[in-house]
Amino acid sequence: MDFIKPKKIGSKSEPQNESPKEGKIEEKNEDKSCLLDRAPIHRDSSGPLTASEMGKLWAAYMGNSMSTCILKYFLQHVEDEDIKQLVEDALQLSTDFVASVGEIFKKENFPIPIGFSDQDVNLDAPRLFEDEFYVHYLKYAAKAGLSIYHIAIPLLFRKDITEFFIYSMEATTILVEKVKNILMKKKLIIKPPVIPVPEKAVYVHKDFLNGYLGKVRPLHALEITHLYDNIENNVTSKALILGFCQVAESKKVRELFIKGKVLTQKSVERYIGELHKASLPTPQPLDHLVKLSTVPPFSDKLMLFHKMDMFSMKLRAFGNSIAVNGRHDIGLMYGKSLMDISIFVEEAARIMLDNGWFEQPPLAVDREHLKTE
Repeated sequence: MDFIKPKKIGSKSEPQNESPKEGKIEEKNEDKSCLLDRAPIHRDSSGPLTASEMGKLWAAYMGNSMSTCILKYFLQHVEDEDIKQLVEDALQLSTDFVASVGEIFKKENFPIPIGFSDQDVNLDAPRLFEDEFYVHYLKYAAKAGLSIYHIAIPLLFRKDITEFFIYSMEATTILVEKVKNILMKKKLIIKPPVIPVPEKAVYVHKDFLNGYLGKVRPLHALEITHLYDNIENNVTSKALILGFCQVAESKKVRELFIKGKVLTQKSVERYIGELHKASLPTPQPLDHLVKLSTVPPFSDKLMLFHKMDMFSMKLRAFGNSIAVNGRHDIGLMYGKSLMDISIFVEEAARIMLDNGWFEQPPLAVDREHLKTE
């Protein structure tokens, strides 16, 4: 099984009148194997899967089996040719990832996860989102994929598994670049803020950590970066959960989505407020891209899994934000967000459990309850 070369995506119908800078990624060297030639993997593909390998493969399978359902539905309604190509590229990748992980699992006699299937998507449902939303969604979903793939690589030791995750990361990165090209070409995004170049390198003063008392310094570049990223994630999440609120069939699921919508709106307002205080631009809301349909395109199981998964991604994003933050007020703001989102994720998990929708990840041996015969 060879995953060294990312498959070429977007080869069906590239726009003819685009310059290399804005419409199309130039691939000067299509053979990506040189990346591994610089750091060859001197290991084999034998031996049992480690917990890290098993867990990351399982997570990749679950996430991409869900994505194939969502992207198939998007393709039923997309009209813009450039955006349609992006959705087709993303669907190609998700389908390929699911098939590749499935091959590994079969080889290892590992039961194929249930995941999601055609039973979880209604391709005949009316359009729920505008075309523009699909581009923002693909960036949002690709970030989630990359967070799995890049964290996995240092923890993997089998050659075949390592090559698969390197391939997944490279192919997803190429897709993200194509998404950004379309966002810029169609003027659908506000880039992160521009700040002045420092005059010289200096050490900070004692008031660097202040947030409430004393002199409070301006936001530094990494704080701005993560505020922007969290706003971008949350405005996409808000539009998605707004659509899910309209179509959820279960009262409990719908009520939880409404709660998640309110939480997300409050978070967005807090993060935007911090950038606006600094007179910095922010990503714009996407709620206007949600249509008025109330016909569910997805099962409640899929939608709840999706939001539980994406809210879990927010926890990782907040952790990264706190790690580079220096101001007490920003740190406390993220701490509150962490607490609120953790409660939402647990409530979502309990509904999944109550309905028998929560698929079990691979477990260690419970040695306390082993029976001897």
